[in-house]
Amino acid sequence: MAKSSVAVSSLILAFLLLQSHAEAEAGSENDVASTICPKTRNPVFCESVSKSAGRLGSPDLKTLATYTLILFLTKVVDSLKLAKSLAAEAEGTANPQLKERYISCSKAYQQALGDVGKAYKILASGDHNGLNLATSAVTTAVDDCDAEFKQPPADTSSLPRNGNTLKDLCSIISVMSQLLPGLWRSTQ
Repeated sequence: MAKSSVAVSSLILAFLLLQSHAEAEAGSENDVASTICPKTRNPVFCESVSKSAGRLGSPDLKTLATYTLILFLTKVVDSLKLAKSLAAEAEGTANPQLKERYISCSKAYQQALGDVGKAYKILASGDHNGLNLATSAVTTAVDDCDAEFKQPPADTSSLPRNGNTLKDLCSIISVMSQLLPGLWRSTQ
């Protein structure tokens, strides 16, 4: 978990540095949201993320992408902690299969944590196609965890809700990654 704390701190610092340049770059919160959100899997959630980022100023597309990656990382860490906790709680239950499923989810979210770190580095490098691929890998981890619960017993925890939030964030980043290449060249 020490690595995840360092990763969160690094992303927050990077976001703050990017934010200092946001005022000079084009695009208001409303323009960015109206361009991105209708193309995502959950436009209402996207608008909420955009408004949240807007409280920090008028973020441009790259700043919003960084902010969204920070939210992405936070939700992956939360999901990893939850899966590990649920596995520990299932230790003494009459259903050992539940414990194994949560352990499998823990492993999937551990991998997802690395994928988010890669996504941030890729965003910084300007490889926006790679950004889409790296964040999509997190969706694969969520799907792997969800697949563990296709058969009873069902997962009654908040882990599936976290997974849906991660898929929504991935959708936002995916749309941004398609729009960033032109912006990246024009702001270099």
